[in-house]
Amino acid sequence: MKGGLKVSQISLILIGFVCASVLLLAYVKSLFLSSSVLPQNHVLQLSPDLRVKDEEALGEGSGSEQSEDSVNFESEKYPTYANSSPMIKVTEELITQEIGGIAPNITEKGDLKDVSDKKTGLIEQEIDVATAVSSGGEHSENFTATPERQDCNFAKGRWVIDDSRPLYSGFGCKQWLSSMWACRLTQRTDFEYEKLRWRPKNCEMEEFSGVKFLKRMQNKTLAFIGDSLGRQQFQSLMCMITGGKDRPNVLDVGHEYGLVQSRGSARPDGWAFRFPDTKTTILYYWSASLCDLTPINPSDPATDYSMHLDRPPAFLSDFLPSFDVLVLNTGHHWNRGKLKANRWVMYVGGVPNTNRKIATIGGAKNFTIHSIVNWVNSQLPKYPHVKAFYRTISPRHFFNGDWNTGGTCDNTTPLSEGKEVLQDESSDYDAARAVRGTDVKLLDITALSQLRDEGHISRYSIKATPGVQDCLHWCLPGVPDTWNEILFAQI
Repeated sequence: MKGGLKVSQISLILIGFVCASVLLLAYVKSLFLSSSVLPQNHVLQLSPDLRVKDEEALGEGSGSEQSEDSVNFESEKYPTYANSSPMIKVTEELITQEIGGIAPNITEKGDLKDVSDKKTGLIEQEIDVATAVSSGGEHSENFTATPERQDCNFAKGRWVIDDSRPLYSGFGCKQWLSSMWACRLTQRTDFEYEKLRWRPKNCEMEEFSGVKFLKRMQNKTLAFIGDSLGRQQFQSLMCMITGGKDRPNVLDVGHEYGLVQSRGSARPDGWAFRFPDTKTTILYYWSASLCDLTPINPSDPATDYSMHLDRPPAFLSDFLPSFDVLVLNTGHHWNRGKLKANRWVMYVGGVPNTNRKIATIGGAKNFTIHSIVNWVNSQLPKYPHVKAFYRTISPRHFFNGDWNTGGTCDNTTPLSEGKEVLQDESSDYDAARAVRGTDVKLLDITALSQLRDEGHISRYSIKATPGVQDCLHWCLPGVPDTWNEILFAQI
């Protein structure tokens, strides 16, 4: 065509346009791909709403045992965990799920230690996942793979034979152990009961050692407040920490808590000891009713005592701020004979009780447990460092009568009543209901102790005199050691 473009020119223009289009498309595609692929050092952050849903899927949102005060307590040990990002927290929980619910153990340096019973590949998989999460991002330099321990019902499980037991000798521990509870010093000749260890079902219970306990409780105070079974648990723990060996350097600091023997009394109201190397204090205060007792007429030596069912013992209210771990119990002094012998008169609201429902022994005990647990729970926000437990009742095993009517517990065969606890709920219903909905934890020892009727003092004594059998207190070493192992696993 005259004056127009030639065919060859048109072809070149078309070819140029096609090439430009291809180059433009390639450039746009590369931009899209680069924006959709995260850099290697970027950690994806979940939105708050999505994180909550993921935590619920992992079981976090259905009544987790990890309360606010327990998080604060643990953060002293692993401060980097408390500051980790939401993504890291969720991934840590996923790590625990990936290895079948077994929370990895952590060494002092924050390294993962194999506690998987040599199940091949589980720990390697766990470390790979942890490494992938911590490979970059602003939190990576402080990240320590410290997964939250999944909830464990330590009261559900079975007794097993362990030849490495007991944790201390019944011939030793004379610095802490009352001779009336040291069955090795009596005429008893069977000691198979010392070889039993409690194994929780579907979860691991950390092995107790005195060194680990003192390190965990460095600069802290553990207080037992309760009846003579609480005193047994206190003496058991002192023996477990020391391995039953004398510790001349352990300090008696009872005077700091007013625990001194007054003139005319057989013993002080409690004991307090401090391990100087770690400044760990362990104390016991005798409060059989777990409520405040005040003389009605202080000037009368034979006065009755107001038993304030709705008030904690003065010792507890005075010293709670100085405690880090608190273990409460009551139960076996709640009978008419004890109240009459001690001259205790029930009071509520500062006046003699007139509520007929509370006037029954069972009603009064239940009312007191709920009152004291609720009071402690109300104090925890003020003292977030305190971790409080209510220990369920220790079972008695009187057969063919009661303590004063010829009841006996002569069985010496371990686990004759069974060896396993399969129930999910506590056998101490009052205690379980009292702590429900609070930050006070349940130290549930009732059902597992119910299987151990052979472990009581029974008819044995140092002087070998016939008389009333003790089917309430336990031989030490013995069942209360397990209570402390379960306690140790939760602090």
